[in-house]
Amino acid sequence: MTVISELFGKPKAIIAMAHFPPSPGQPLYDAAGGVSALLDAVGSDVEALAGSGVDAVLFCNEGDRPYRTEVGPEVPAVMASVITELKGELSIPFGVDILWDPRSAIGLAHAVGASFVREVFTGAYAGDFGVWNTNPADTLVYRRQVGADDVKLFYNVTAEFAAPISPREIGLTARSAVFSSLADAVCVSGVVTGSGVDTALLASAKEAVGADVAVVANTGVRPETVGQMLSIADACIVGTALKRDGVTWNAVDPDRVERLVSAASESGLWQPATGRAPHAELSSLGSEEVH
Repeated sequence: MTVISELFGKPKAIIAMAHFPPSPGQPLYDAAGGVSALLDAVGSDVEALAGSGVDAVLFCNEGDRPYRTEVGPEVPAVMASVITELKGELSIPFGVDILWDPRSAIGLAHAVGASFVREVFTGAYAGDFGVWNTNPADTLVYRRQVGADDVKLFYNVTAEFAAPISPREIGLTARSAVFSSLADAVCVSGVVTGSGVDTALLASAKEAVGADVAVVANTGVRPETVGQMLSIADACIVGTALKRDGVTWNAVDPDRVERLVSAASESGLWQPATGRAPHAELSSLGSEEVH
């Protein structure tokens, strides 16, 4: 049984992104609007996603460009405050991602009750952030130290905005992440946010890790491609395709969410989350949570 079946009770999943605008102190932060404007923006996206039929929401500090491999304490602090305020609207599981700081993401997940973390946990890269190294052993020791063993780890093994310093075939990279670094799931990405995944790479990763380890199409999934992705992958993470006009930095567009959900359902490979709350009933959900 894959982690997708464990988390969602079904073999295939659609995970929708809730992107945070820039955090306090970041170059593009809206100082005039403050944290309340940030809460309003993420809250609007959560409202659009909560009853849509997607299986989970993934919160991420997408707006904190340029990205860092170690964030300051303000990032998880603000994200924890916002997620705690909003998670009562969700009757589906949620995950977190802090670009690109896996320790901070695990700490955040433990604090807010997230079910999973998506990060670049393994490998060494060179790219837009300079030379970028990871330390999966220290990261997993940290997870044990803070008592977050129940938080599942989704390993992005094809880092965006960078290239591996010592490239390996994707199947070997994926299998190694599972065998030596204890990945619960393997994510395969395009070259940058919103770019499509190479289906040959996706298939190679899935073949390498086998039926019991989930492989996730991590970027660029659209209504036109979601069926093809689900025919190979165990899950899809969708962000840009759900945004107004298909622009990553815009708000989630409920009509685009519905098109993606419908296309995924029509593929015959996935069905919307059961027990989803109608849009008009979101305010009655209170603090009910499923993790």
